[in-house]
Amino acid sequence: MIWQKLKALFGGETHITEVFQEEWITLLKKNVPLYAQLPEELRLRLHERIAQFIATIRFEGCGGLELTEAMILTVAAQACLLVVHREGKPYPKLSAVYLYPTTFSSVSKRMDAHGIVTEGDVRRLGESSGWGTVVLAWDSVTQGARHMADGDNVTFHEFAHQLDHEDGRTDGAPALSSGAAYRTWSRVFQANYADFLQRTEAGTEKVLDPYGATNPAEFFAVATEIFFEKPTQLFNERPEMYAELKRYYHLDPREWMG
Repeated sequence: MIWQKLKALFGGETHITEVFQEEWITLLKKNVPLYAQLPEELRLRLHERIAQFIATIRFEGCGGLELTEAMILTVAAQACLLVVHREGKPYPKLSAVYLYPTTFSSVSKRMDAHGIVTEGDVRRLGESSGWGTVVLAWDSVTQGARHMADGDNVTFHEFAHQLDHEDGRTDGAPALSSGAAYRTWSRVFQANYADFLQRTEAGTEKVLDPYGATNPAEFFAVATEIFFEKPTQLFNERPEMYAELKRYYHLDPREWMG
């Protein structure tokens, strides 16, 4: 099994620079063009996080998909960019990533105003659960990665949800360092979310995908996509929110995008 082979390679005592193959660097530059934009020091740090990610999180192919090194590395590189400066396990509560060849079915539950719950199948590009799994459609992963400036990246989106899950509430506010940090985040994101809803309804929103209007959790995930793929536009339109994301991710993607 290809994941087990990579896990064994990355789980050893050898320094990561000795095992991270040149062909993988070439592969990532092709599959994840954003990777090629990163400063060399950050790429080396990302290699370490990729190794930790693959060594601790199981990958499985679903729906007849046979996993390859390219698939695993492409997902891991994007997921780890969100946590490249985090110490310890990249995603402590995540146990498995499931890849389908294309959109997959998922059960959706809805409760109406009278408390009546209905279920139905929906087609999804990705899904993140609070109990430790991420599910992705491989064709959407590749499309999102290779078109790095369109603001549409399912891997960034679903792993932003994983970060949101970590404090036990999926509410658009990930685990932060202090009460003061939560207060600032809440003030900035609530104001921007309210403004975003107004602009979306009026048809004047210029940067963020309307899907972010679903709820604050989706707003945070959509904002993360734009932060990494359209950083200058987000900075110009919503500077306070950009500053919060920059502080949270310990990154400033504007520096890579020229």
